[in-house]
Amino acid sequence: MPTRTRLTIWRTLVTAATAILLAAFLIPRATAHGAPPESRPVYSYESAIRESVWVDTGLDGDADGKADRVAVDIVRPHEPAAQGRKVPVIMDASPYYSCCGRGNENQTKTYDAGGHVVRMPLFYDNYFVPRGYAFVGVDLAGTSRSDGCVDAGGRSDVQSAKAVVDWLNGRAKGYTSRTGGTSVKASWTNGRTGMIGKSWDGTIANGVAATGVEGLRTIVPISAISSWYDYYFAKGAPLYGSGPDWLSHYVESPGARARCAAEQQRLVDGAPRTGDWTPLWSDRDYVKDAGKVKASVFLVHGMQDLNVRTKNFGQWWTALAKNGVQRKIWLSQTGHVDPFDYRRTNWVETLHRWFDHELLGYDNGIDREPMADIERHPDQWVTSGTWPPAGTAATVLRPGEGARAGVGTLGQRSGRGTETFTDDPKLSESDWAAHIDESTPAKAGFVTGPLSKDLRVSGSSTVTVTVTPTTSAARLSAVLADIGPDTIRDYNGSGEGITTLTNRTCWGASTAGDSACYKATQADTTGVDRTVFSRGWADLGHYASDRKGVPLTPGKAYTITLDLGATDHVVPKGHRLALIVAGTDRDLIDPPAGTPTLTVELSRTSAHVPLVGGAGAFARAVSGPRSAVPGTDAREGARFRHTARRVP
Repeated sequence: MPTRTRLTIWRTLVTAATAILLAAFLIPRATAHGAPPESRPVYSYESAIRESVWVDTGLDGDADGKADRVAVDIVRPHEPAAQGRKVPVIMDASPYYSCCGRGNENQTKTYDAGGHVVRMPLFYDNYFVPRGYAFVGVDLAGTSRSDGCVDAGGRSDVQSAKAVVDWLNGRAKGYTSRTGGTSVKASWTNGRTGMIGKSWDGTIANGVAATGVEGLRTIVPISAISSWYDYYFAKGAPLYGSGPDWLSHYVESPGARARCAAEQQRLVDGAPRTGDWTPLWSDRDYVKDAGKVKASVFLVHGMQDLNVRTKNFGQWWTALAKNGVQRKIWLSQTGHVDPFDYRRTNWVETLHRWFDHELLGYDNGIDREPMADIERHPDQWVTSGTWPPAGTAATVLRPGEGARAGVGTLGQRSGRGTETFTDDPKLSESDWAAHIDESTPAKAGFVTGPLSKDLRVSGSSTVTVTVTPTTSAARLSAVLADIGPDTIRDYNGSGEGITTLTNRTCWGASTAGDSACYKATQADTTGVDRTVFSRGWADLGHYASDRKGVPLTPGKAYTITLDLGATDHVVPKGHRLALIVAGTDRDLIDPPAGTPTLTVELSRTSAHVPLVGGAGAFARAVSGPRSAVPGTDAREGARFRHTARRVP
């Protein structure tokens, strides 16, 4: 049987037999009245074994002549260990356990006088240890109690966690202390490991899965990076005013900062602000290694995440699909938010069932449920059997001239003429969309009439433009917008779509030093009369190559394709679909030197938009009886916050 075909099958017969043994002998489960099997909280959290191990990574990132060891804090039930029974592992490898904290309440690890972990951030240990899992929190190299240096998604970061998976499966060395020679083996585990984490933590899960390491059975990347270039740049356009060296310094322990100057310089040299692709970015591109992934993937992302932007999940999802990886996905209306803080009860229940299925082998039916959960309105979710749905097809939409400059049409026929705009770094996509029906100097907008039917965009779009600049450098933005009134999560509010309350809900068992109770949240909503739901950017100097930019010749026409972020959005009947092309998108990309004016050649400009139902669905939506857009009030779009540097 071909390897790739094998990966599409949930369990081989051998694995199924193993799962039966696990279900029968290792983890208590509920099966009363024909209910699906489920691990139950029968073990004592208070008497759980808490220990620390330092795992040899085999690297010497800080060049001190000794192999780096990473700190691994473990919480596991003592009852199975006392009976000689082995348990699976849930692991979160993070750079944030000491410097910055995890979760909505920014929890850090705490320790007793003997150096044993007392509080493990987040609910994973509280909830899953009583159910027969071990929880493992790994300090990435260069952070907290670990040796080495932070290399921002590179070999050291990934090896920090991969080495622990190897140790859990008997292939790497672990020690009872950071410097001592007393070795220790993970004899208490069966090696079955699931990795989970938000942002940088989830990114490491992606990176470890892309090594193909044996024993890693599943990953749950939440708002995670799949290619670090696409975190910092969009086809040459800088998304942030700093690079991985700043981020590395931000999370490093004081000791690492003192000994990792050489690594810091490598990050500076390897990530030039030109936006050119370098070997540093190749080393941090997990998408190219999607063919090595053996673990299943439960991917979670906010469709309005402007920190780890949605191209990251879109390209990872597509690559995993091409390689037959078993997948599940949740897409919310939030920004950079953990599902524990926007859909808590459903999230804990679903995650519980996912780990039971993937790590214990329980046939609980989660693999036969719809692949995708999508938040259509605040706290209103729909499902999709596959994602993108069957029948989705890239549909070519073309801009056309309108009656006024900068206010054009959007349809399936090729347009004529040109539109011109001047880059204004003071304006954002919200400003452009607010004036979609007005002739303004900073954008070119193209809009359908009111739709006669709902139109669903599902997946990743591209926009190809031919433009002539007046300067030797220029930036481009392209966005898709839904023009019409709605109530959405305020993804640009301080909570990025949630409000944190004062009451708490509890998820698992607590001790005096580690509470399982967390502040409740609710949706933070806002009324709008337009919603930008997908966006992309580029440096025009990268027109000929994604990997290297060149100076432009003023007055010469250039063609470039912008990759827009993945999304799933329904433009309702009565609303209009808009394509906007402009320059600098304030707060989302850095501006170029100078103030370019760009002329767009409409006949050589088009958008490829993944529509459910394809071109036929678009044709039906823009023809026939149309509902007028209800009159708008003082509502606007989601307004951008001027924020300090984001961190993944």
